[in-house]
Amino acid sequence: MIELNLFPGVDTEDVRRKMAANIKPGLSDLEFIEKEIARWLASDERKKQIMAEAYYDGDQEILRRKRQAVGENGELQEIKYLPNNRIVDNQYAKMIDQKANYLLGRPVTFDTDNTAYGEALSRVFNKRVQRTLKIVAEKALIGGKSWVFPYYNSNGEFSFSVLAAEEVLPFWADTAHTDLDAAVHYFPVYEYDENGKERIVNKVEIFDANGVQRYIWQNGHLVFDNDATSGPYAATVDKDGKPVPLNWQRIPLVCFKSNHRERTLLSRVKCLQDALNLLLSDFVNNMNEDVHSTILVIKNYDGENLGEFRRNIATYGAIKIRDFDGSNGGVDTLKIEVNAANYQLVLDALKKAIIENARGFDAKDERLSGTPNELNIRSMYSDIDLDANTMETEFQAAFEDLLFFVNAYLSNSGAGNFEGVEVTAIFNRDILVNESEAIDNCGKSQGIISKETIVRQHPWVDDPEEELRRIDDEAQKAAAEADAYRDAFENPPDAENAAGGISQKADGAV
Repeated sequence: MIELNLFPGVDTEDVRRKMAANIKPGLSDLEFIEKEIARWLASDERKKQIMAEAYYDGDQEILRRKRQAVGENGELQEIKYLPNNRIVDNQYAKMIDQKANYLLGRPVTFDTDNTAYGEALSRVFNKRVQRTLKIVAEKALIGGKSWVFPYYNSNGEFSFSVLAAEEVLPFWADTAHTDLDAAVHYFPVYEYDENGKERIVNKVEIFDANGVQRYIWQNGHLVFDNDATSGPYAATVDKDGKPVPLNWQRIPLVCFKSNHRERTLLSRVKCLQDALNLLLSDFVNNMNEDVHSTILVIKNYDGENLGEFRRNIATYGAIKIRDFDGSNGGVDTLKIEVNAANYQLVLDALKKAIIENARGFDAKDERLSGTPNELNIRSMYSDIDLDANTMETEFQAAFEDLLFFVNAYLSNSGAGNFEGVEVTAIFNRDILVNESEAIDNCGKSQGIISKETIVRQHPWVDDPEEELRRIDDEAQKAAAEADAYRDAFENPPDAENAAGGISQKADGAV
């Protein structure tokens, strides 16, 4: 294992001592944490986070709907013989995917003047880590925030793990939720008991300045986990082969927030999503109920009780009624129609409202018909850009915290000490553009702005640095070919031989 905390000028022991003053191992601290965990497990915030995750997976309120009517005692009773469709049109999940892909669908790049640092970051944030960052954005939109845990895996490799909002109880040092004192990671694990039966064991990891302590949550209390290792976050060995415990200078948990309020996206659209599901379910219910478009109403031939009413409509398409004196007999018809246009109107209005409240965009927007110009496209993306700007601001701050651990790893691994080197994370948003118009604008900008700026704005370029290197290579190759071509004309081999022959003849003549 590579040794940590090699930053020059940093008093590691002083930092560790200050952090350890907040939470120290001991019975009193465990009792405090037990109370905090119990309060957090029952909190409304965590319940909303769990609900947001369930809604994303399609487990929504409509699935528990029952068709009810007022019974004889004035109480609601379930009516089991009526159609009860439970349809989920998960527009909320679509908005989550849309916003996560918009901001992090393309790889994050890093802009720095230090070439060695840029290459080192490219190796750390490889394709696997880029996929992890996209999951971080998805979890942050669902739970209002998500967590990244930098660690060394069993092979000694520097890695990142994603923790959902409902799994982490943070202990903040400030009301702005920027400085972390300690944190609790609560997660279920499926195990088999001695009889081979599956059971769920709730594990607890407590992160503090001294490392991580692992427990099991049983009946509201923390029980030491004998099957898991507690101690420092990492370890190495000295020259004699003895283990040396190592800890980070900070709590190795980085919070990525979707907004500074840490609110879930579901809190904006839940009522609209539920109304959409209810509308679709009711529409299909009505279609299933109306097996006859015309019902015969037979007057003064027989009585009709409520128990037989629905059965006769479904089976015979007829009902029988009797007036007071029974003198007026006859047969009338009752027309029943389901107006699908009304449902479609409300359906479209709900979907539009979900998109607007979630601050997404409608890919079927009328502004995209024909050949849309850049202004129409930007107008369509205005809402999602507004939310993405807020999310990017929070993620930029989180990347500063995350790069602290990355820099420590690079320093420890011998890649270089890059602490204090300026670097900016670039979020390459996946936005629809009019390529012809964008390329035309890039061509018209030649000679007005730098080549690098033009390359970065070109819609066909994914990696501006690589593209600039290719342009330079092509320019050098073209220059070398031009020089060779010019030399072939200025000093042709036959001309040199001919010149030599003339000189010899002249000398012989003399």
